[in-house]
Amino acid sequence: MRSNTSIRLSDDSRKRAIASIRRYVTENLEEQIGDLKATLLLDYVLAELGPSIYNQAIADARAFFMERSSDLDAVCYHAEFPFWSKAPRAVQSDDTDATA
Repeated sequence: MRSNTSIRLSDDSRKRAIASIRRYVTENLEEQIGDLKATLLLDYVLAELGPSIYNQAIADARAFFMERSSDLDAVCYHAEFPFWSKAPRAVQSDDTDATA
């Protein structure tokens, strides 16, 4: 079970996210922000929106696996003792029915 700590990013992902936030703000809001403001915004988004995104991802994964596993019996079922059902049956002729 996952603890209630906020979502953590690898150092590389964190650096790339900060750079992406800075670029987004520059290009879309026509403001210049430094690493500190971008880091604060990233930390806020991870703490506030991260759990909702995480929960939706878990729900999507659960639905995916439920859909795939719902038909497991049909996909993976193997008939037991299949030899006799596939083996050709011996044909009895009318002559073999005579009493001995």
